[in-house]
Amino acid sequence: MKVLVRNFVSKRGEIDLVLKDHECLIFAEVKARSSEKWNRPAAAVNQKKRRHLSMAALDYLKSIRNPEVKVRFDIVEVLLNQDEVREIRHLPNSFEMETPFRYR
Repeated sequence: MKVLVRNFVSKRGEIDLVLKDHECLIFAEVKARSSEKWNRPAAAVNQKKRRHLSMAALDYLKSIRNPEVKVRFDIVEVLLNQDEVREIRHLPNSFEMETPFRYR
């Protein structure tokens, strides 16, 4: 994967990473936690967050003239131990674009 953009911000949301993998654009949300005592970091990506990510993704796609590409949404979990990275988990295709939004 190639990183295209870090911290894309639009009026409707923010995307931590925009990546390209062949002919697919990946919108990735990064969640870091020092503990999984209560929940995994991915659990913080609730419906409201998915909606904002979907809208920001559409804004990004519009900014690059709506190319003919597949899109997917990933989550990257970062587990910390005293501010140092202990583990990174990549969860590909974690969710789909929220209804009523769609792309192509």
